[in-house]
Amino acid sequence: MRIELLGAYIDALNMNETVDKLAGFVKSGRPHQVITLNPEYLYRAQGRQDLLDLVNRVDLVTADGTGIVWAAKMAGTPVPERVTGIDLMLRLCARGDYEGWRVFLLGASPGVAQEAGEKLKEQFPGLDIVGTHHGYFTDGESRRIVDLICEAKPHLLFVALGMPRQEEWIARHQPKMGVPVAMGVGGSFDVISGRKERAPLWAQRMKIEWLYRLVKEPSRFRRQLVLPKFAALVIKRYVWKA
Repeated sequence: MRIELLGAYIDALNMNETVDKLAGFVKSGRPHQVITLNPEYLYRAQGRQDLLDLVNRVDLVTADGTGIVWAAKMAGTPVPERVTGIDLMLRLCARGDYEGWRVFLLGASPGVAQEAGEKLKEQFPGLDIVGTHHGYFTDGESRRIVDLICEAKPHLLFVALGMPRQEEWIARHQPKMGVPVAMGVGGSFDVISGRKERAPLWAQRMKIEWLYRLVKEPSRFRRQLVLPKFAALVIKRYVWKA
């Protein structure tokens, strides 16, 4: 089932259902794109129709973050739980460990994707890391990277270029790449590689992971200003019905 929130359609699935759905995508062999939708992207999409259209064209959209889960509840169309990019990525890698899936990691600073791949291989020995590439490339270099991905023939492509660049890049090149599951994962490589620390479980359970990251990285303050603006928009639209 899909719900509609501020013009974006979101799949109302829990984590297990999402992984099963994506496993079906892999089995089909056909290209699919996944977006893990967070408040920052959705708020920006209110002023950019192209970003909203992109969300509504892809094959699966998850509720990435507490803000989206809260907003869906305010709208009267709740979703089962949040399905974040990094958690979904790790669950897919666990499934790929069993299934023997091939994985390509694209993005982050030079060396980070390779380190993340090594960590994933340690954790999931059955996973086949068929390629990595950093995210510091120009649009003109995209064709070479697409060729690398085509040659590697991954089942899963994780792209860490930041929103919305990663979603736009996948949409632009997926017709040629033909990867069964391609999704953006933001800063996940930094966490998986060990370069950055994820919020502890207590912060995740209390739904204040965003606050923990802000304390650790004060430079995120400007980005976090989107959250109260997003909350105000949701209240205006669904509570005040203005």
